[in-house]
Amino acid sequence: MTVSPDSAVAADVTERRPDFFIVGHPKSGTTALYEMLRRHPEIYMPDLKEPGFLAPDMRPRFQPPRSPPLPTTLAGYLALFAAAGADQLAGEATSSYLLSLQAAHCIARLHPEARIIAVLREPASFLHSLHLQLLRVHIESKGDLAEAMRLEPARLAGREIPRRCPQPQMLAYSQHVRYVDQLSRYRAAFPPEQMLVLIYDEFRRDNEATVRAVRRFLGVEERRPVQVVDANPTTVRMRSQHLDELLNRVSVGRGPVSRSVKSGVKLLTSRGVRQSAIGTVQRRVVNGSLRQPDAELMLGLRRRFKGEVVALSDYLGRDLVAEWGYDRIT
Repeated sequence: MTVSPDSAVAADVTERRPDFFIVGHPKSGTTALYEMLRRHPEIYMPDLKEPGFLAPDMRPRFQPPRSPPLPTTLAGYLALFAAAGADQLAGEATSSYLLSLQAAHCIARLHPEARIIAVLREPASFLHSLHLQLLRVHIESKGDLAEAMRLEPARLAGREIPRRCPQPQMLAYSQHVRYVDQLSRYRAAFPPEQMLVLIYDEFRRDNEATVRAVRRFLGVEERRPVQVVDANPTTVRMRSQHLDELLNRVSVGRGPVSRSVKSGVKLLTSRGVRQSAIGTVQRRVVNGSLRQPDAELMLGLRRRFKGEVVALSDYLGRDLVAEWGYDRIT
């Protein structure tokens, strides 16, 4: 269902609004940036990192298991920032706002003076990491990235959507790396001085320098020590979604079968033993060690998206073609 962006927000809000937004992308350091910024005393960011409210076109079609409930009303969304102090900037970090076709308009309607922070990553490595993440959270069901990308047309037409996928839009892999289109939506809604585009590689190389640059952009004291955080790294691959789902049903499920199994197990084992056993199954059976991406696939992705990198380089006035090694791609 498509939601009108004007129905999501009102222009005459009097409650506390976010002053800045980390708009994405996922698997590009946004969680680490969120964690490092929220430790600054002049910044308030809610515990719910990704409210998602200002991207009505990206709202989940059902409540994902093991996920906190998201705000469904403007009042509920703004309540997330009510605890921000008068001397603090309030912000949030929804990584799908960059992919969303409506978020830029909704953010500008809610707060035209808001500051926007985007983090961009080299397309091939980004898509590889994104695919692994979507597999882990059961948004994706195809273990092969090339196969998943071949399904894009069918999925855009509403077919071949995994049963447990709450956000089919996330499966449109090629749309994730249309960086110029995404930034253009924000440039149409905000003046350039209210936008900051970060490059993931620089953030990874020097967390402190990047965070200080963000603090400077936001206008908060930048010389305070930076607590470096390595958040949400991709360190494992999922061997079996079926086994992961089964393990979850046994450990936290609420159905009659799950309750019966858990009751029997509790009679025979201590909590520590149960947790240790679940962790062992998770590590040895459900998950596996992270493999290097297929070199041929990665080369094919770089060839396919070289035009996007060239366009982004022109758009930002920065030679990402050379920085990301696309000058060697023919």
